[in-house]
Amino acid sequence: MIMENIEEKKKEESWGETFRTVIYAIAIAGCIRTFLFEPFKIPSGSMYPTLEIGDFLFVSKYTYGYSRYSFPFGKPAFEGRIWQDLPERGDVVVFKYPGDNKTDYIKRVIGLPGDTVQMRNGRLFINGEMAPREEVGKYVIDEYTILPTTYTEYVETLPNGRKHRILEASDDKATDNTIEFVVPEKNYFMMGDNRDNSNDSRKDVGFVPLDNIEGKARFLFYSHDDRVVWYNPLSWIMAIRWERLFNKIK
Repeated sequence: MIMENIEEKKKEESWGETFRTVIYAIAIAGCIRTFLFEPFKIPSGSMYPTLEIGDFLFVSKYTYGYSRYSFPFGKPAFEGRIWQDLPERGDVVVFKYPGDNKTDYIKRVIGLPGDTVQMRNGRLFINGEMAPREEVGKYVIDEYTILPTTYTEYVETLPNGRKHRILEASDDKATDNTIEFVVPEKNYFMMGDNRDNSNDSRKDVGFVPLDNIEGKARFLFYSHDDRVVWYNPLSWIMAIRWERLFNKIK
Protein backbone atom coordinates (compact mmCIF):
# COMPACT_ATOMS: atom_id res chain seq x y z
CA MET A 1 0.00 0.00 0.00
CA ILE A 2 2.81 2.36 0.91
CA MET A 3 4.64 1.52 -2.35
CA GLU A 4 1.48 2.24 -4.37
CA ASN A 5 1.08 5.65 -2.71
CA ILE A 6 4.73 6.45 -3.44
CA GLU A 7 4.31 5.48 -7.12
CA GLU A 8 1.10 7.53 -7.43
CA LYS A 9 2.87 10.51 -5.86
CA LYS A 10 5.77 10.14 -8.30
CA LYS A 11 3.33 10.05 -11.23
CA GLU A 12 1.57 13.18 -9.97
CA GLU A 13 4.92 14.95 -9.59
CA SER A 14 5.94 13.82 -13.09
CA TRP A 15 2.72 15.12 -14.63
CA GLY A 16 3.06 18.34 -12.66
CA GLU A 17 6.63 18.83 -13.86
CA THR A 18 5.60 18.19 -17.46
CA PHE A 19 2.74 20.68 -17.17
CA ARG A 20 5.04 23.34 -15.72
CA THR A 21 7.59 22.72 -18.48
CA VAL A 22 4.89 23.20 -21.15
CA ILE A 23 3.67 26.41 -19.49
CA TYR A 24 7.23 27.75 -19.27
CA ALA A 25 7.86 26.91 -22.92
CA ILE A 26 4.66 28.67 -24.01
CA ALA A 27 5.52 31.72 -21.90
CA ILE A 28 9.06 31.92 -23.30
CA ALA A 29 7.81 31.52 -26.89
CA GLY A 30 5.20 34.22 -26.26
CA CYS A 31 7.84 36.63 -24.95
CA ILE A 32 10.14 35.97 -27.91
CA ARG A 33 7.27 36.50 -30.36
CA THR A 34 6.11 39.70 -28.65
CA PHE A 35 9.41 41.37 -27.83
CA LEU A 36 12.08 39.92 -30.12
CA PHE A 37 11.16 38.08 -33.34
CA GLU A 38 7.85 37.16 -34.93
CA PRO A 39 7.47 34.83 -37.94
CA PHE A 40 5.45 35.89 -40.97
CA LYS A 41 4.47 34.18 -44.22
CA ILE A 42 4.32 35.96 -47.59
CA PRO A 43 0.86 35.28 -49.12
CA SER A 44 0.95 37.62 -52.14
CA GLY A 45 3.28 38.80 -54.91
CA SER A 46 3.41 42.51 -54.07
CA MET A 47 7.04 42.37 -52.93
CA TYR A 48 8.56 40.40 -55.82
CA PRO A 49 11.49 40.14 -56.48
CA THR A 50 12.61 40.81 -52.89
CA LEU A 51 10.04 38.50 -51.30
CA GLU A 52 8.24 35.66 -53.06
CA ILE A 53 4.99 33.87 -52.32
CA GLY A 54 5.88 30.96 -50.05
CA ASP A 55 8.62 32.82 -48.17
CA PHE A 56 8.66 32.66 -44.38
CA LEU A 57 10.57 35.37 -42.56
CA PHE A 58 11.41 36.75 -39.15
CA VAL A 59 10.54 40.31 -38.21
CA SER A 60 12.44 42.02 -35.39
CA LYS A 61 9.90 43.58 -33.03
CA TYR A 62 12.43 45.63 -31.04
CA THR A 63 13.91 47.65 -33.94
CA TYR A 64 11.45 50.55 -33.79
CA GLY A 65 10.32 50.11 -30.20
CA TYR A 66 6.88 48.87 -29.18
CA SER A 67 3.37 50.15 -29.81
CA ARG A 68 0.01 48.57 -28.98
CA TYR A 69 0.26 46.64 -32.27
CA SER A 70 3.41 44.91 -31.08
CA PHE A 71 1.20 42.86 -28.79
CA PRO A 72 -1.35 40.16 -29.68
CA PHE A 73 -4.78 41.60 -30.52
CA GLY A 74 -3.48 45.15 -29.97
CA LYS A 75 -3.76 44.76 -26.20
CA PRO A 76 -3.01 46.49 -23.94
CA ALA A 77 -4.25 49.60 -25.71
CA PHE A 78 -2.01 52.64 -25.37
CA GLU A 79 -0.87 55.54 -27.52
CA GLY A 80 2.60 56.11 -28.94
CA ARG A 81 5.67 53.88 -28.79
CA ILE A 82 7.95 52.68 -26.01
CA TRP A 83 11.74 52.90 -26.69
CA GLN A 84 10.92 54.46 -30.05
CA ASP A 85 13.32 54.41 -32.97
CA LEU A 86 12.32 55.57 -36.44
CA PRO A 87 12.20 53.56 -39.68
CA GLU A 88 14.67 54.52 -42.38
CA ARG A 89 13.91 55.00 -46.05
CA GLY A 90 14.29 51.64 -47.78
CA ASP A 91 13.45 49.47 -44.76
CA VAL A 92 11.09 46.56 -45.41
CA VAL A 93 8.52 46.63 -42.62
CA VAL A 94 5.43 44.79 -41.41
CA PHE A 95 2.53 46.99 -40.32
CA LYS A 96 -1.14 46.84 -39.51
CA TYR A 97 -3.31 48.00 -42.43
CA PRO A 98 -4.72 51.40 -41.33
CA GLY A 99 -8.12 50.49 -42.77
CA ASP A 100 -8.82 47.93 -40.05
CA ASN A 101 -5.76 47.97 -37.76
CA LYS A 102 -5.82 44.16 -37.88
CA THR A 103 -4.48 42.88 -41.21
CA ASP A 104 -0.70 42.52 -41.55
CA TYR A 105 0.94 44.09 -44.63
CA ILE A 106 4.58 44.08 -45.66
CA LYS A 107 6.01 46.86 -47.84
CA ARG A 108 9.05 49.08 -48.25
CA VAL A 109 9.37 52.51 -46.63
CA ILE A 110 9.61 55.05 -49.46
CA GLY A 111 8.41 58.33 -47.99
CA LEU A 112 9.25 59.80 -44.57
CA PRO A 113 7.23 62.39 -42.63
CA GLY A 114 7.23 65.70 -44.54
CA ASP A 115 8.30 64.16 -47.87
CA THR A 116 6.49 64.59 -51.15
CA VAL A 117 6.11 61.40 -53.19
CA GLN A 118 4.83 61.04 -56.75
CA MET A 119 4.92 58.56 -59.63
CA ARG A 120 5.33 60.02 -63.13
CA ASN A 121 5.33 57.65 -66.09
CA GLY A 122 6.54 54.82 -63.89
CA ARG A 123 9.36 56.81 -62.28
CA LEU A 124 9.53 57.56 -58.58
CA PHE A 125 9.96 61.17 -57.49
CA ILE A 126 10.80 62.03 -53.88
CA ASN A 127 10.84 65.69 -52.90
CA GLY A 128 10.82 66.59 -56.58
CA GLU A 129 13.90 64.49 -57.46
CA MET A 130 13.64 61.39 -59.63
CA ALA A 131 15.05 58.22 -58.07
CA PRO A 132 17.63 56.70 -60.43
CA ARG A 133 16.97 53.19 -61.70
CA GLU A 134 19.07 50.80 -63.77
CA GLU A 135 17.60 47.99 -65.87
CA VAL A 136 19.17 44.63 -65.02
CA GLY A 137 17.12 42.26 -67.19
CA LYS A 138 13.86 40.34 -67.35
CA TYR A 139 12.16 38.59 -64.45
CA VAL A 140 9.63 35.80 -64.98
CA ILE A 141 7.04 34.86 -62.36
CA ASP A 142 5.90 31.32 -63.14
CA GLU A 143 4.93 30.03 -59.69
CA TYR A 144 1.57 30.39 -57.95
CA THR A 145 0.08 31.64 -61.20
CA ILE A 146 -1.87 30.20 -64.13
CA LEU A 147 0.10 32.04 -66.80
CA PRO A 148 3.78 33.02 -66.46
CA THR A 149 4.35 36.78 -66.56
CA THR A 150 7.52 38.57 -67.65
CA TYR A 151 8.53 41.84 -66.00
CA THR A 152 11.41 44.26 -66.43
CA GLU A 153 13.68 44.25 -63.40
CA TYR A 154 15.47 47.39 -62.21
CA VAL A 155 17.74 48.40 -59.37
CA GLU A 156 16.35 51.62 -57.88
CA THR A 157 18.40 54.00 -55.72
CA LEU A 158 16.68 56.02 -53.01
CA PRO A 159 17.87 59.48 -51.86
CA ASN A 160 19.78 58.00 -48.91
CA GLY A 161 21.75 55.71 -51.25
CA ARG A 162 19.82 52.54 -50.42
CA LYS A 163 19.44 50.28 -53.46
CA HIS A 164 16.74 47.67 -53.99
CA ARG A 165 15.26 45.68 -56.84
CA ILE A 166 11.86 46.48 -58.33
CA LEU A 167 9.67 45.04 -61.07
CA GLU A 168 7.68 46.94 -63.69
CA ALA A 169 5.21 45.41 -66.13
CA SER A 170 5.19 48.74 -67.96
CA ASP A 171 5.39 52.44 -67.15
CA ASP A 172 1.78 53.27 -68.00
CA LYS A 173 -0.27 51.32 -65.46
CA ALA A 174 -2.82 53.01 -63.19
CA THR A 175 -0.33 53.51 -60.33
CA ASP A 176 2.48 54.73 -62.61
CA ASN A 177 1.02 58.25 -62.61
CA THR A 178 -0.22 59.67 -59.33
CA ILE A 179 -0.92 62.92 -57.57
CA GLU A 180 1.83 64.39 -55.42
CA PHE A 181 1.43 62.93 -51.94
CA VAL A 182 2.59 64.92 -48.92
CA VAL A 183 3.43 62.55 -46.06
CA PRO A 184 1.93 63.80 -42.77
CA GLU A 185 3.82 64.01 -39.50
CA LYS A 186 4.30 60.62 -37.78
CA ASN A 187 3.26 58.79 -40.96
CA TYR A 188 5.07 56.88 -43.71
CA PHE A 189 4.56 56.21 -47.41
CA MET A 190 4.85 52.52 -48.29
CA MET A 191 5.27 50.83 -51.68
CA GLY A 192 5.65 47.26 -52.89
CA ASP A 193 8.68 46.33 -54.98
CA ASN A 194 6.35 44.75 -57.57
CA ARG A 195 5.27 48.23 -58.57
CA ASP A 196 2.36 47.37 -60.86
CA ASN A 197 0.90 44.69 -58.57
CA SER A 198 0.87 46.21 -55.13
CA ASN A 199 -1.88 47.71 -53.00
CA ASP A 200 0.12 50.28 -51.09
CA SER A 201 0.16 53.97 -50.15
CA ARG A 202 -0.64 54.91 -53.74
CA LYS A 203 -4.00 53.15 -53.43
CA ASP A 204 -6.14 51.81 -50.57
CA VAL A 205 -3.45 51.61 -47.90
CA GLY A 206 -2.79 55.34 -47.75
CA PHE A 207 -0.34 56.78 -45.25
CA VAL A 208 0.78 54.42 -42.49
CA PRO A 209 0.98 55.82 -38.94
CA LEU A 210 4.19 55.11 -37.06
CA ASP A 211 2.23 53.31 -34.34
CA ASN A 212 0.95 50.77 -36.90
CA ILE A 213 4.47 49.57 -37.74
CA GLU A 214 5.18 46.24 -36.03
CA GLY A 215 8.79 45.60 -36.97
CA LYS A 216 11.53 45.27 -39.56
CA ALA A 217 11.80 42.27 -41.90
CA ARG A 218 15.18 40.64 -41.26
CA PHE A 219 15.77 37.28 -42.95
CA LEU A 220 14.08 34.24 -44.46
CA PHE A 221 14.03 31.03 -42.45
CA TYR A 222 12.03 28.89 -44.90
CA SER A 223 10.74 29.14 -48.46
CA HIS A 224 8.80 26.78 -50.72
CA ASP A 225 7.52 26.82 -54.28
CA ASP A 226 4.05 25.87 -55.51
CA ARG A 227 4.72 22.12 -55.50
CA VAL A 228 4.07 21.91 -51.77
CA VAL A 229 0.95 19.95 -50.70
CA TRP A 230 -0.04 20.34 -47.07
CA TYR A 231 -1.08 16.69 -46.62
CA ASN A 232 2.12 15.31 -48.20
CA PRO A 233 5.14 15.80 -45.89
CA LEU A 234 7.52 14.66 -48.64
CA SER A 235 6.44 17.62 -50.78
CA TRP A 236 7.45 19.98 -47.97
CA ILE A 237 11.05 18.94 -48.59
CA MET A 238 10.86 18.64 -52.38
CA ALA A 239 9.42 22.17 -52.64
CA ILE A 240 12.06 23.92 -50.52
CA ARG A 241 13.84 26.79 -52.26
CA TRP A 242 17.21 25.99 -50.75
CA GLU A 243 18.92 29.02 -52.31
CA ARG A 244 16.62 31.41 -50.43
CA LEU A 245 17.04 29.97 -46.94
CA PHE A 246 18.49 32.45 -44.40
CA ASN A 247 18.79 35.21 -46.99
CA LYS A 248 18.95 38.66 -45.45
CA ILE A 249 16.14 40.95 -46.55
CA LYS A 250 17.46 44.12 -48.18
